[in-house]
Amino acid sequence: LADRFGLYLIDEADLETHGFHFTGDVSQISKDPAWEAAYVDRASRMVERDKNHPAVIIWSLGNESGYGPNHDAMAAWIRKADPTRLIHYEGAGDAAVVDIVSVMYPKVSDLIQQGQKTDDPRPFFMCEYAHAMGNGPGNLKEYWEAIYAYPRLLGGCVWEWVDHAVRQHTPDGEEWFAYGGDFGDQPNDGDFCVDGLNWPDRTPYPGLIEYKKIIAPVKVEAVDLLAGKVTILNRYAFLSLRHLDGAWFLSEGGNLLQQGRLPALEVSAGGAMDVTLPYTLPEPIAGAEYWLTFRFTLAEDTLWAARGFEIATEQFQLPLQVPAAPALLIKSMPSLALETSPNRAVVRGEDFSLKLDTFHGVMAEWVYQGKPLLNAGPRINLWRAPTDNDINLAKEWQSVGLDRIQHRVVNAEVLSNDPQAVTMDVEAVLGGYSLAPLFKVRYFTTLYGSGDVVIKTILTPLQDGLPPLARVGLQMRLPSSLDRLTWYGRGPHENYVDRQESALVGVYTSTVQEQYVPYVFPQENGNKSDVRWAAVTDSRGIGLLAVGLPLLNVSALHYTPEDLTHARHTYELKQRDETILSLDIVQCGLGSNSCGPGPLDKYLIDPQEITFSVRLKPFRLDESLPMRLSRQNLETL
Repeated sequence: LADRFGLYLIDEADLETHGFHFTGDVSQISKDPAWEAAYVDRASRMVERDKNHPAVIIWSLGNESGYGPNHDAMAAWIRKADPTRLIHYEGAGDAAVVDIVSVMYPKVSDLIQQGQKTDDPRPFFMCEYAHAMGNGPGNLKEYWEAIYAYPRLLGGCVWEWVDHAVRQHTPDGEEWFAYGGDFGDQPNDGDFCVDGLNWPDRTPYPGLIEYKKIIAPVKVEAVDLLAGKVTILNRYAFLSLRHLDGAWFLSEGGNLLQQGRLPALEVSAGGAMDVTLPYTLPEPIAGAEYWLTFRFTLAEDTLWAARGFEIATEQFQLPLQVPAAPALLIKSMPSLALETSPNRAVVRGEDFSLKLDTFHGVMAEWVYQGKPLLNAGPRINLWRAPTDNDINLAKEWQSVGLDRIQHRVVNAEVLSNDPQAVTMDVEAVLGGYSLAPLFKVRYFTTLYGSGDVVIKTILTPLQDGLPPLARVGLQMRLPSSLDRLTWYGRGPHENYVDRQESALVGVYTSTVQEQYVPYVFPQENGNKSDVRWAAVTDSRGIGLLAVGLPLLNVSALHYTPEDLTHARHTYELKQRDETILSLDIVQCGLGSNSCGPGPLDKYLIDPQEITFSVRLKPFRLDESLPMRLSRQNLETL
């Protein structure tokens, strides 16, 4: 009953149901001696039951139950019965009754203010601070930067560990998970019980991988990377690092150049160790990037994990002076053949052809070595299937029509001032049907004799007061045979701008189907951030290369954002017979706004003029080609 009492008003009928008889104004309930006795009785039974459990280090006076003198009476009894443990109660705020000041879901800025306070000796604790519902939570990094910076901050608890949903099967055996309302139950909270770091079957979500990285007990700080000097920090409270093995790896893109083992990690709890790594600096390749990666693993088997289990990682980009990438000169390219007709233009090169649709302002057909590469697009895309943490922002997106944008071409023309290059210039207006136009967009799609297509896009808002955007980028629909994805960027798991610390930069390969993250409630998924290049190919290695100028967010799925938006359960999704490739210059952060704060301002997308470019090239995959192509200097294109 204590969970329900406090300063909440309860009508007399409810009181009678629970055996309490109270006459008068129920708002005075907290002043009645009978209620004080009930509160104290509840507290005493809790303490007597659990006082010998060594894992119990704090007593709590309840949860989300208001605050009044009955809580003070509970605390007084507990302190007399057990003066060895601290008392916590979020509902009391910073009242004198608690030994730990606590709140739920503060903004990072508010947390920092609490850390900076010097007039309260009590520690500060976030009993909930990150809502792990669906594709989330975001900006854990900033919370823990504050926690480590200010000794007053104790840390916090993520809500919560695991989704609460019931395994079900369709008549043909497909597994899915049911939540509120799926059993005819009324009232219900829908999927609000599906809010954990793990699926209901305890399979970890990408959010748990990120959480593991953020609270990792080992951290590496760069001192002088060109001299191989780093400092290893032990963030354990009691353990040394002797139970871990450490290793380092020096790579160029996806190519491992050197590796070695760290010396014995004789670092006591809270301590640090300076290390000089014995690597030789590589001779820089023009346009290349060099990465230093650390991995810390268990040195021996334990009760909970086997030897070799990864405990922590760290990655740095070496600050080498790398020569500029070689220029790809237009004059050195083969010439193109151009044929024009009303609403159409066909451009042919040595092993490719491209049809331009000037009526709809898109590429209508793209063929390379006899293989079709394109079903539709590319066109600008501003919509993502709302994540659970988008619940409030999504209402704003929908109110202005971002979920139902129409693309109206105002003007399109094909220009060719050079035998090695053809440009289609398209002007269009974007807006939700039955609503005022939102943006104008200008595409400059230039095809070069090398087979490269560079698309420069300029997005300009036509209204003031638009909400932060979900994403800005190009979407393409490719044949389903292009079902393999290789990328150079963060991975291997899904990552976003405010949830990417655990995703190391490297070269990764996957099938498109494996890119899908089957959240219980379907939503935006599968993004990869900081992508230098991505290749979508068929089983023979023929396909399309996308290169960021300089970086992209990339996803490749067999579902459109609209498919994910309209589905309420995984079994409702029907895999498309095509690959949906999204090439975004930016994606909105994730945040925790299903219950807590939204994305930090720096992770929001202002609806202002945005210009970005993407390079596309048909090719046949071999081990080094994408890396080599991505190193070319495209400034001349």
